[in-house]
Amino acid sequence: MKKTLILTGASRGIGKALALELAKAGYDLVLNARSEGPLKAVAEEVAALGGRALYVAGSAGKAEVAESLVGKAESLGNFFGYIHNAGVLHPGPLLYEIAEPLFMEVLEANLLAGYQLARFAYPLLRRRGEGLAVYVGSGAAETNLPGIGAYAVAKAAEEHLARQLAAEVPEIACFVYRPGVVETEMQRQAREAQGSAASVLQRVFRGYKEEGLLLTPEEAAKALVRLLPKARQYHGKTASWRDA
Repeated sequence: MKKTLILTGASRGIGKALALELAKAGYDLVLNARSEGPLKAVAEEVAALGGRALYVAGSAGKAEVAESLVGKAESLGNFFGYIHNAGVLHPGPLLYEIAEPLFMEVLEANLLAGYQLARFAYPLLRRRGEGLAVYVGSGAAETNLPGIGAYAVAKAAEEHLARQLAAEVPEIACFVYRPGVVETEMQRQAREAQGSAASVLQRVFRGYKEEGLLLTPEEAAKALVRLLPKARQYHGKTASWRDA
């Protein structure tokens, strides 16, 4: 019987590539992103590959959205866990300059959504004695690059959340996956950033592209899918695309 996974941030970039690779690998999916149109299109692509995919549009940082995602995963059967890939960057301003609504949006997409997913999924998975929780992290969690401070704070907290869950519930394989430097919408936003730290971000992120260092979303997604059967060995740890 196929396992069912929830995937956030599934409408574009790494998330879209993950949805297609997971479908090819035989998983049923419940997809999430904030924009319904692109999300529906990805679900249709999954169906074209012969997979089953339901979707819930909205921020997974909202309790009602996370609860709906878990409910739909239960309805598909054999609910096995989730991959929290969603994230928001809002690059450019220095940390003390970023507007409060934007700061809170970054925290909601990266950190709070990870908590809400665990809040509703873990009780079910724990009763079954097994499951999977993957948090897509970032090297930004360990750096202090001007202009992405809110994102770095959120990712550091999100990665700690994953390690905390791993310590508290060892029967559910939980790990952080760092996909590397990937050509995504966030990369474009950083290359075109405005604000006090724009010159720093433009230099760094344009450099990645000019030097040919960027992975494709498909490469990052395929690497994670190859790691999933070995999830137990990364429990409580951080894996990267290189580990695949």
